[in-house]
Formats: sequence, structure tokens, C-alpha cells
Amino acid sequence: MEIQKGESAVICSNDVLESLSESIDAAKNLIEKSQESNGPESTTDLTSVETGLEGVVKQMGETLQSIPESTFAEEEYIGVVIQSLSNEMQNANIGDGSKNEIIQNVQQEISARPPPELVSEQIETDLYPTDPEFSYESYISESQSQMSEIPDIPSQSTNVSSQRKYASLSESLSMLPQVTQFMEPPYQAFICPLTKEIMEDPVTTETGVTCERKAVTEWFDRFENPDEISCPITGENMTTRLSANVVLKTIIQEWIVRNEAARIKVAHAALSLGGSESMVIEALRDLQMTCEGKEYNKVQVREAGIIPLLDRYLTYRSKDVRYELLQLLRMLAEEDTDDGKEMIVKTITMSCVIKLLGSSHQSVRHAALVLLRELSKSQHACEKIGTATGAILMLVTLKYNNKFDAFASETADQILRDLEKFPDNIKQMAESGLLEPLLTHMAEGSEETQVVMASYLVEIDVGHEKKPYVAEKACPALVGLVQSENIEARRAAFKALAHISLYHPNNQILVEVGIIKIMVEEMFTKRNFSDLMNSRNEAATILANILESGLEHETFEVNTHGHTLGSDYFVYNIINMLKNSSPDDLNIDLIRILLSLSKSPKAMATIVSVIKETDASFAMIELINNPHEELGVGALKLLIALTPYIGHTLSERLCKTRGQPENLIQCPAEANQITEKHAVSAKLLANLPHQNLTLNLALVNESIVSEILHAIHLIQRSGTRTSRYATDFLEGLVGILVRFTTTLYEPQMMYLARNHDLTSVFVDLLMKTSSDEVQRLSATGLENLSSITMTLSRPPQTRSTKFMGSLSMPRSFSLRSSKKKPIEICAIHMGVCSAKNTFCLVEANAVTQLLVCLESDKVEVVESALSAICTLLDDKVDVEKSLSMLSGMNAVQLILNAVKEHKKESLLQKAFWMIDKFLIRGGEKYAFGISQDRMLSGMLVSAFHRGDGNTRQMAENILRRLDKMPSFSTYIT
Repeated sequence: MEIQKGESAVICSNDVLESLSESIDAAKNLIEKSQESNGPESTTDLTSVETGLEGVVKQMGETLQSIPESTFAEEEYIGVVIQSLSNEMQNANIGDGSKNEIIQNVQQEISARPPPELVSEQIETDLYPTDPEFSYESYISESQSQMSEIPDIPSQSTNVSSQRKYASLSESLSMLPQVTQFMEPPYQAFICPLTKEIMEDPVTTETGVTCERKAVTEWFDRFENPDEISCPITGENMTTRLSANVVLKTIIQEWIVRNEAARIKVAHAALSLGGSESMVIEALRDLQMTCEGKEYNKVQVREAGIIPLLDRYLTYRSKDVRYELLQLLRMLAEEDTDDGKEMIVKTITMSCVIKLLGSSHQSVRHAALVLLRELSKSQHACEKIGTATGAILMLVTLKYNNKFDAFASETADQILRDLEKFPDNIKQMAESGLLEPLLTHMAEGSEETQVVMASYLVEIDVGHEKKPYVAEKACPALVGLVQSENIEARRAAFKALAHISLYHPNNQILVEVGIIKIMVEEMFTKRNFSDLMNSRNEAATILANILESGLEHETFEVNTHGHTLGSDYFVYNIINMLKNSSPDDLNIDLIRILLSLSKSPKAMATIVSVIKETDASFAMIELINNPHEELGVGALKLLIALTPYIGHTLSERLCKTRGQPENLIQCPAEANQITEKHAVSAKLLANLPHQNLTLNLALVNESIVSEILHAIHLIQRSGTRTSRYATDFLEGLVGILVRFTTTLYEPQMMYLARNHDLTSVFVDLLMKTSSDEVQRLSATGLENLSSITMTLSRPPQTRSTKFMGSLSMPRSFSLRSSKKKPIEICAIHMGVCSAKNTFCLVEANAVTQLLVCLESDKVEVVESALSAICTLLDDKVDVEKSLSMLSGMNAVQLILNAVKEHKKESLLQKAFWMIDKFLIRGGEKYAFGISQDRMLSGMLVSAFHRGDGNTRQMAENILRRLDKMPSFSTYIT
């Protein structure tokens, strides 16, 4: 090329620089003269300045052209830039229409320059930069007219395939004429006369014709007789003997290398321009053809800095550009080494590639998947893909969309398999709903891998529907890790098992893999690692989770000796650990285990027996004062469960404990501040035996009772703005008040009930509560109070008037009114009654509320209300008047309705007793209405046949009084 251009002269670079420096100085002088010509007294001819400036510019262009291309060595792109600049400067023409504007622009630029001392601090931007990534858009728009004058690259071949392979950038080349001068056209000698394509393996025949080996071999195959073979070009007879044309093959290969290097530079320039869509597409396709099957060219493309240019085209508006770009990236990634893949993932914005997975164009979506598939073969790329936002989630989604796009589903599955090389990717897959990789590595991986997977099981929130599947697959491996000697492996396995056991349906799977024996062994016998990792705590947690799931645990064996979870051996060891000041976390789980066992009558009997034998109740009560709130709450719940069995013992020992029982009543300032401990503390005091006078006296304190009443009022007033434990707390507080009504024989209790008007408190609770338990307790409290009303009610006492009459005072100084107010007598209790002092239900208007309770759907509420009403039908009261009052309130019908609704024996006994009272004391007045109720008759007959002794006897009495059964006045023998 140097010879063809005649550039044989070698010019020293110093001479070029000196020439350019002199030209620049001359240009500066001309500019200064032009500035002087703008003055009012200027004598400078502007035309001469313009002519001189034009000459200087052309001289600089000729100087630049004199630089030989060998100077640039491998930096041919710089030579292209300088050549373009030289051509433009040599063709510069400062005409009349533009020279004034050009000079003005130059002047403005000079005037806008910073002072000399600041010049060195700024970076000068060249008009023709040597940076390959510079955009030439502005330059092209100004010099497009000049480009049309430069001829296209000549082609010596008329073959369409050759033209497509070596001139596919026709549109791009027309936009980059400065670069195309380095594109060397194929010579005629390179073209095979048979295929009309450039030869790859040229051979020479005996006739001296050079052809492609494959083509001439196929020519030979056409002849059946070797003697008839002729030359395809000359027609002369010849044999099949061929000679390899090594020289021509080498020349062609060198030509291809030179042209491919030039083509890479052309594509680099086209992509740097960022021009039209068609130019970008042609550049990308040409790079694909250049790199196809040629590892060396892929390296050249990488080293030419093309990959960084491709990144911005990932968000290009055209789907065709994105598709061709992805195809090129995939081709660059297809190398024997991972260098190309690593450069791509370091340079290309991976999140943009991931976004293309959701493209509406299938071709783009598939191309992105194929690229990721190729990249995923590199370990480094796997890590980068996994860290891209949403990458794994998108791939998992595509994997499961097999019906809509089978190719995408299969390719995504292959990518995900490659991504399993990194544990973090496996975790993301599980979080995205793909659990198989995690479970597979959990079951088949090394111990180190299993530890990592076990930690992921704790961190990942798997949906409920998949938790049993995870447990089934992971538990065998986790059990193996628990029995390992590696402390870290054991710790990870325990945490994973504890997490799995939280979901109750999983616990049957845990039982089947033998987890109970292993956990009990960890708690009671195994001590190798207990001190290092607190395996007892973890084992107790897992065991408590399993027991709380509600499995039938009585038959679960805990060791090889046949001991079960409900056996003395197991319970004794649990309680012994609880007594011996175990860590708080362990104690919490031990209490959870005992609470779960207490639901079984057989196990509960064992627990009570062991507690009595070991005297562990003191230790349990001491746990109430523990600052750890969860432990304190657990201890209180266990004591509540034990109350029906050793309630009096607990009451006595509670009173002997420092700060108890008064500290159990802590009333918060606001209803929304009520905690679980507040609720269970009150519940314990409410559930302990009500007749225990020692405990009741310990609670009799003016401030305590006032706090209770204040807390009840606070909860009632707050409405819905309460804590979730407010109702339980209220039930406990009402239960404490009820316990005071059971020992009214004690003067302090009587004073407390009267002073705080407990009758009115219970009536108010019946009216203003929605809690069935509060209604039941309130009715029970009214029953207890009403049961002694007859004792407290006294006839009015008449005072003696003799002493007062002996005093002769004027009427105006009389101490009493002339009219005496009559003292009202309670018709039922036949004495002076009041709600506050005698606890009269009638005076407290409690009867109406109790009758309303008979309509409750809770049998306990109905039974308690009946019990309270029964106190008004006691033989000591005026039964006839009481029946009359109840009848007027429609009590008979309400009682009958309650009997029809509920079948509890104790409730039926109370209801039948009241109905019998109406029949005995009311006579025909009530008998007719009761006898007309057909359903009642059927129930009475059923009770007579299948009821217990008392119920059967009451039913028989009512049937006789209703003339449903014969009445025998004498014995029949």
C-alpha cells in the first residue's frame, strides 16, 4: 500500500512538528491582525488576512499528509483521523459567504480562552480526537457532502457470496470513507474459478490452474473413468494429482488477517458513531462473521475495546439491534477459555441482559437466554449473573412456563443448573420457589455444603404448602448432621430442625425419622458437645415444638428401655432439670414440654405425682419472679394447669413466697398496655381454690381491690382500643372478685363486699360485657352473695319513744320530721334489703340480667345464671312471691327454652328443680302452661330413661305432677 501510494520518502517527525508550529504561529499573527481590523481606525485589509489564513490551513494539511503511515505502527486508527483532518484542511475554502463567520468564531474562541496560567489546568478537547469512543455525529453532518466524492471500494469478484462476506458493511463504509481506505480488496488470484469464492485451501492442477481443493475434488468425482478427466478451465486431459499452493494459501490467509483487522476497526468506528439503525446492525453482523469460528479474531475484538461500546446498545430502541448484539456477545463468549466470558460480565450491564428475558419479542428473549447459557459455563460469570437484580427470579419463572415456551423453559433450566455452583444462587432459587437445588445439595452434598444449606433452611420463608415436602427431603440429612462430631454442623442442623418443627404438620415426619430419641438423648445423657453449643437447649426446643403440635405422644418411646414421653423416667428428668436452676431458655422449653404433657390425663397424673414427690412446686413458684417475661408467663401457665390437682398446696406456698401474691396484681395505666403476664397472673389468682382463706386474706387490701375495680372500669371504658390480652385480664380480675364472695363468713371479706358494693359490680358486668366467661363469673358471684341475703336481711326494728316523749320541746325544735318515712320490706326476703348491705338480687335489679343470660348459647353461662336464680326459690324465702315475680318476667318459658337447648346433666338438674318448684308451689296456675310444651315432655321422658340418679328422680317427679305417670299412694306388693 505504501508503494501504491508512492510514499517512499521518509520524513523526520521533528521536521513535521516544526512545520506545524510555524504554521500555528503564522495563524495566530493573522488572527491578531483580523482583530485589529475591527477597530474604528483599522487600516488592515481583511481580504488579505483571509487569503493568508486559507494558505496557512492548506499548508498544515499538506504537512499532515506527509506523515508516513508506518509512523503509526499498530495505531492505524490514529492515522485514519490524521488523514481525514489533512484532507479537510487541504480542501479548506474560506469563501466570501463564510470567511467572516469563520474568523469571528476563531476570534470568539481566542477571547474565551482562559489566562495562560490556567491553560495547563484544563484538558483540551481535540477536534479530531484519537479516542476510539469519540462520536463523530457532528463531524459527519458537516462533511457529508465531501464524503460523496470519495469512491467506494472496488471489488474484483462478481460473486454474491464473496461480496456479502467481505463487503457486508456497504452502508457503514459509505459513512466512514476515512477508514475504508485500509480495506484491501480481494485480488483475482484469490478467487476460485469454480466456486467464484475466495479460496481457503488452494491447489494447482497439472494444467497449472489453481482451484479450491474441495471444488476440484468434486469435479473429479463427476467422471466415472479416470482417463476421461479434463481440466474444468482449459479442457485439457489431466490426472487427479494436485499440488498444494502453499504460497498462495499463506498470502490469502495474511490478506484475510489484514482485512479482518481493518473490518474490526470499521465496526469499532461505526459503533462509536452510534449512527443509524442500519449502520449499527451491519456493524454487528459484520463482527459476527469476522468472529465466527475464529478465536484469534474474538481476541482482537476484545482487545480493540468493542465490548464496552456494546453495553449502551442493550437499551437500544430497535429489537433488531438488541437481537444482533446478543448474538455477537454470545459468539464472543464461545471461547475455549473463560477470558471472553469474564470480560463480558465485567463490562456489560448484566441487569440489562436480564431485562431482555422479559421481552415481548421471542427472538430477543431466546437470544438473551442463549447468551446467559454460554456465560453460565464460567464460574465467575455465574456469580455475576446471580447478583443481578431479579435474574434468578426471572429464570425460575421461565423454567416453570414450559407450556408457553418450551425452548425458554429448557434453556432457563440449564442456566439454573450452572448457577448452582454458588450457594448464594441456590438460596435465591429457593426464595424464588425453586427448592430442588437446595434440597438436592442438602441430601447429596458434602458436609460443608450441607451446613450452608441447613442455614438457608432457617433463613428462607417457604410457603406452608411446601414445608412438609422440605421436611421430608431435608430431615434425614439433618439428623445425620446432628450426630456428627463437627460442632458447626451440629449447630446448623439443630437450628434447621427447630425451624422445621415450628410448622406442626412437619412433626409427624420428624417423629418418623427418629428425632424424639435423639433429642431426649441430647437432653439427658449426651454431654460431649452440650457445654460447647447448648445442644440441650436446642433439643428441648425441638421436642417442645413436636409436643405442641398435638401428636398422640403417650406411645412415643424416648430410649431403648421402652420409656415413653409420659413415663416417670421422662417426667422426673424434666422436672429435675427445672428444679436445678437451668438456663432461662432451657427452662422455657422444659415448661412448654410439661404443659403439652399436662393435656393427657395419664401424663398429668405422673407430673402431679413427681411434683409432690420432689417438692418442685417451690421452684415453679419462684420462676414467677424471674425477670425473663416469657419464662414467668410459662411458669404461671403451668401453675394454672396444676391448680385443679394441687391448688391448696400452691396457694399456701404462694403466700410464703417473697412479694406474693400481691405482686401478681399489676394494673397498667392504659388498657392497650396490658401484657400476657398481666392476664395469666390474674388468671392464676382466679383459678386457685376460692375457699382458701389464707390466700384470700393475703389479697384483702384496700389498694388491691381498688386497683382491680379501676382496671375493670378502664377496660370497659376503652372499648376496642385494648390489648389482645384485655379480655383474659378482665376475666382474671372478675375471678379474683368472685373468690372474695366464697368466704363471706370472714368479717374482712364481708366488709370488702359491702364497702365496694360487689353486687352492683357484678350486675354491671352482666350488662356491659361480651365475654361469656365474665358473665359466668358474674352470675357465680351473684349466687354467692345472694345465698346469704336471707341471713343478712332483718325485719325493721321499732325504737322506744318514751325517752323522746319526756322531753318537752317546741315543735319547731323537733329533731325528726313530723312525717315518718316508711321502711320498705323486701317481699321475697321478708326483711330490710339493699344491694350493698344484704346483696339482694331484687334490689340490685339483677334478676332481669340473669334471665337474659338464660338465652346464651354457652351452657356454662346458662347454668351459672340458673344457680343464681335458684337462690330466690330457697325454702327460707317467700317462694310464692318469688315465683310470682319470676313468672311475670317470663322466667318459665326462658327456663324451658334453656332445657331444650342444652343437655348438660347439672344444668338439667337445676332447671328441673326450678320447674318442680313452679309446679309444687304454683299449682294449676303454672302446671297447664308447662304441660302444653310437648318438647318438654319428650325431654322429661328421655331424662327419666337415660339420666343419672338425681336427674331421673326430678324428671319422674315432674312427670307425675303433670299426670304423665301414675302416682302411688301405697306400696304394691
